[in-house]
Parts: sequence; C-alpha cells; structure tokens
Amino acid sequence: MDMKQEFLKGWRIIWWLFKLFGFPITIPWLMYHFYDLIQFKRRSAALRGKVVMITGASSGLGEALAHVFYNSGCKVILVSRRKEELERVKNSIINTHHTIPTHPPMVLPLDITDINALRTEVDLIIEIYGQIDILINNAGISYRGEVVSTSVDVDIKVMLTNYFAQIALTKAVLPFMIKQQYGHIVCISSVQGKCAIPHRSAYAASKHALQAWCDSCRAELADKNIKVSVISPGYIRTDLSLNALTGNGQIYGVMDKTTEAGYSPEYVAHCILRAILNNEKDVVIATFIPKFAVYLRTLCPSLYFWIMHRRARKAVKES
Repeated sequence: MDMKQEFLKGWRIIWWLFKLFGFPITIPWLMYHFYDLIQFKRRSAALRGKVVMITGASSGLGEALAHVFYNSGCKVILVSRRKEELERVKNSIINTHHTIPTHPPMVLPLDITDINALRTEVDLIIEIYGQIDILINNAGISYRGEVVSTSVDVDIKVMLTNYFAQIALTKAVLPFMIKQQYGHIVCISSVQGKCAIPHRSAYAASKHALQAWCDSCRAELADKNIKVSVISPGYIRTDLSLNALTGNGQIYGVMDKTTEAGYSPEYVAHCILRAILNNEKDVVIATFIPKFAVYLRTLCPSLYFWIMHRRARKAVKES
C-alpha cells in the first residue's frame, strides 16, 4: 500500500510539473504546427498548374523533386543531358502519381553548360507553356582533390557547371518572369557553399559563388516580385560523390561514407517544397554538426581554421 501511495504521489508531482511548465510550451507549439499545416495545404493548392523547370532531373535529388512537384499538380519540365534517364523518370512519375488534371512531364534533353543554346530552349518552353513559374537549378558536379595537384581545367569545368551554367539559365528565364510579374528562382547550393572543407576547393568555390550571386539577385529583383531561394543541403544519399571529378579530371567513382549515410533525396525534396511554399530565402538542410560549422566559421573563424587544418592533415595520413 505504501508503494502504491508513493507511486501515486510521484505521478502527482510529475503532473503538477507538466501543468506548470508543459502546458505553456506544448499548447502554443501544437497551435503553431496546426496553423502551419493549414497554411501548408493552402499554399500547396496554389502550386497546381504552375510550370516548374528542374535541371539535373534524371536522378538523385532532381528526380525526387520531379516527383514532389508533379504530385503537387505542377507542370514539370525535366532537364538533363541523359534523355533515356529522363524518359525513365517521366514514366515513373506518371505510374506513381495519379493527378487530376494530369499534366504529363515534359522531357528536355539539354546540356546546361552549352550556354549559347539555353535561350533557344527557354523560348521553346515559353512557346509550349506560355510561362515558367519556378526554376530549380539543381544540376551540378562534385569534386575530390588537392589544390596543388588539381588541373585548372577541372576548376573551370566545375565552375562552369555549378555556377556559370546556373546563372546563364536563370538569366534566360528572368525576362519572362519579369514580364509575367512573378517567378521563383531556386538554387541548390551546399553547406560547403557556406563553409569550405579540405579537398573540395573547386566544388566549394562554385557554391560560394552561386550563393553570393543569388544574394545580389534577390535584392535587385525583390521589387519585381521575383523570389530567390538558396537551399544548402548537407550530405544526400545520391551518386554525387561517385560522379565527382578528381584533380586530373577523372571520375572519382567512390561512394563516400558520409554521402552513403546522408539524407534521402525524398526527404530533402520535401524540405525544399516546404521552403518554396514558405518563401524561405536561405535554407540549410543538414544535421547538427554541419550547421554548427557554419556558425563556427562566422563567430570563431580561428577555431574553424584549426579544425579544418587537423582534418586535412588526418586525410593525408589516411591516404
């Protein structure tokens, strides 16, 4: 009987503490998330019929984004160099999601590094759809190598794909967005665009550049109702590291452990959808350590540099 009374007494204390501290936190939290859910559904409905152009749509995150936006009722344009893979993605989308009305995805085989051809392809899309509402610059290439042994040609190739091609395509689309007085530019950057790490110099540099260009672009186009979002994911479970370039231009061909343990493309795609619906301007999708590194680089750069030095030295010893 004493044990039962002690047990009940313990629960009363817990219940008292919950009423004192739990309710003031839990109830506003539940109300906020309930409101956010309603707003999310309302904004999602507004996406129906929007024309969404996605580069790098033949695999990985681009493929996941294609599924997410098509399922939201968008008219999806799939862009990549690999036509066969784009057709596979298109068939997968149609067979997976049954939307009413149905807008079959458009397949657009295109090498975005062929900068002079971009305006012609954009004109073709405008001819068919009459508009482009959202451009998602997702195509990209990664890199693994040391600064001193990396050919400048590799630096140029990475910068061409991850920076110059992205802004060239955006500039081809922008006149139409300005004319229609609405548009949303979404650039998929990386946490490494905010804080560089050893052996990723060309990749980090290209993402740094993209981040800076978007910040300037956002400010200049705000009065024209053009939104600009930069999404900086951490590691995603895709073939990015497998297809990365090495310092001599060869394919890296290795799935990094960090990449293998990363977020699923589907999870990141849903986060990006939510960021677009909420008009978030700068979003980091990563675990605690990469997010902490971003703040550390800003608040205590000397400590960050020391940690990166240790990391570079460790990598040399292990190689």
